[in-house]
Amino acid sequence: MFKGIIFDSDGVLVNSMPYHAKAWVDVFAELDIHVTENEIYEIEGSNHVGVINIFFEKAGRVPEPDMYDRILEMKRAHFLENNRAETFEGMYECLSSMKNKFKLAVASGADRTIVTSLMEKFYPGIFDTIISGEDVKNGKPDPEPYNKALELLGLDKKECFVVENAPLGIESAKNAGMFCVGIPTYLDVTKLQEADLIVKDHKELINYLKSLNDEQSK
Repeated sequence: MFKGIIFDSDGVLVNSMPYHAKAWVDVFAELDIHVTENEIYEIEGSNHVGVINIFFEKAGRVPEPDMYDRILEMKRAHFLENNRAETFEGMYECLSSMKNKFKLAVASGADRTIVTSLMEKFYPGIFDTIISGEDVKNGKPDPEPYNKALELLGLDKKECFVVENAPLGIESAKNAGMFCVGIPTYLDVTKLQEADLIVKDHKELINYLKSLNDEQSK
């Protein structure tokens, strides 16, 4: 029986990815690199180092070592200026009811300032630990984010499962040897086929989580 759950943040807990995507598109435009919002959705879950490397390589360019922090600051500023993120209906209430029965964590590719501010606003006191993109050397699809969350929760990979909405996140969870539930928030369900279980929307996800909560109560 599962003892813990690790959630991706953007697109799973908070409807925030459109603002991340726009921020990245605007920042890359300032760097004379053309990127579409859909391209950002495709690599959702990667930390800022991964995102920068991917699109610089596509543009045939190599970022200078001192550019990573500067670009991250630019992206953060764009996001915070335009952010209108909201929680998904029913998720806070669901997780509140599970708090005393499961260890709960967040493993996000976004930077620490953004992740912690969103969790403090929408899910205060819910999570035992939060992993941001800045807390790992290797972002998703590398297993490091989920391995680090497991370590901080004090759980084995078989005692915990992941909820993800993006291909790189699902790949990260599977690389960590974990059961993964996929939810197609922004991408077509065909992009999530590597997940062990796919729910069609947040209502179905909440029902699944509630069923686990009920089992723990028996």
